[in-house]
Amino acid sequence: MSIDDPNPQSHSGVRGRPFGKGNGGRKPGSKNRTTLVAEALLKGEELELVRKAIQLAKAGDVQMLRFLLDRILPKDRSMRIDVPPMKHGSDAIDALGAIIDAVGAGQIAPSEGSALATLVVARARMINEAKVESRLDEIEERQKEIQHSLENLLKGR
Repeated sequence: MSIDDPNPQSHSGVRGRPFGKGNGGRKPGSKNRTTLVAEALLKGEELELVRKAIQLAKAGDVQMLRFLLDRILPKDRSMRIDVPPMKHGSDAIDALGAIIDAVGAGQIAPSEGSALATLVVARARMINEAKVESRLDEIEERQKEIQHSLENLLKGR
């Protein structure tokens, strides 16, 4: 290590191994000390705390209302729009058109449309990749047949 080294710790120890041999650290799923203390302090108070939170939200505490609703309401909602079936990669054009129409009509939110569009594009990519792979397999098989035929012709000379 030189004096000019901008990171003097760069050569000490083995990266990714913060514990000594035989010490794997805390077991997965175990809780740290702060969490254990907080749980001990709140034990038996859960029901009263939830009631108080609801009371605050009903009294107009917007942050508490948002907090409660974030935990009660589902993050994603199920949406129903008619998207044409996709058997070929080019069918993605019609599927994306249906999604854009649904966003334009207010049937789904733009963020939901974006999520659906991502799925359509992924499906089209998979269809196209499978088609290319199939065509490549056919070409390789024909190449083997041609090579075999050429070898037989050359042997016959």
